Amino acid sequence: MRMIARLGAAAVAIVLAGPCVAQTAAYPNHAVRMIVPFAAGGPTDVIARVVAQKLSESLGQQFYVENLVGAGGNTGTATAAKSPHDGYTLLVVSTGFIVNPSLYAKGVPYNVKDFAPVTLVAASPNVLFVNPGVAAKDVKELIALVKANPGKYSFAQPATGSTPHLNGELFKLAFGLDLTMVPFTGAAPAVTSTIGGHTPIAFTALPPAMTNIKDGKLRALAVLSAKRVAALPDVPTAAEAGIPGHEGDTLTGIVVPAGTPKEIVDRLNSEIKKLVALPDVKEKLETLGFVAVANTPDEFAERIKTETAKWAKVINDAKIKIE
Repeated sequence: MRMIARLGAAAVAIVLAGPCVAQTAAYPNHAVRMIVPFAAGGPTDVIARVVAQKLSESLGQQFYVENLVGAGGNTGTATAAKSPHDGYTLLVVSTGFIVNPSLYAKGVPYNVKDFAPVTLVAASPNVLFVNPGVAAKDVKELIALVKANPGKYSFAQPATGSTPHLNGELFKLAFGLDLTMVPFTGAAPAVTSTIGGHTPIAFTALPPAMTNIKDGKLRALAVLSAKRVAALPDVPTAAEAGIPGHEGDTLTGIVVPAGTPKEIVDRLNSEIKKLVALPDVKEKLETLGFVAVANTPDEFAERIKTETAKWAKVINDAKIKIE
């Protein structure tokens, strides 16, 4: 009788699992929405559209980008969090996904646990640079210069709560610097201000500063990454420049609502790994100043956990809040 009961239970489980297994095996069988919580044209949007095009080609269904803008990315992220966990809504995230829960005084309308990581698609390191007229040829000299002139120097950053901003705050905290922070509404004006000498020091993502660094209009003191960047081989990493632990990236990754079947997550991960290895995709990412990553869901989950703790501490110690 026990054997019959066991066989009966197994049969019921197979019947109940059948539709789910079939649905997963057929994925995708209609269009897939990729929410980008930022305006069109930015790095997150551009990378999302490259991924969408390639996934459409490889999986035979349309992957389309929908820009849901507002509240520093929180609006689109909250919409994705409430979407069905069936694999037909993907969220393209940047570092704000990790930073915002600590940054906003009243919290955010989502929890990181509302999502399952698929992969970190690509990353671009932040960079510390100065106007060529600044009398510091490396980071050690810059620290000494600022300490010898408290309150005299300022640093530009592209957006409050961005990782370049937080890199600047971490720099101040770590070395006890009296350094004025000057916020801008984007990397381009921050770069322009530093070229003009109005803000002699700046922290931004690498892409907006790359050309001016190569042209000598700016002097890069450190690329805030674990490895040197091929485009700027002579610029030291954070550790090489004497500031280990100051690594900071601008990230672009893919997550899905929590509860999405593992088979779908794994398939998306596999397809994205393939597409970022394509020469034309790698070239596009490099043009944007990004390096392809395409790690596993578990590796991306660990990166989110590590980055969340790191930047939450900086935000708390520097007393940064957005109302």
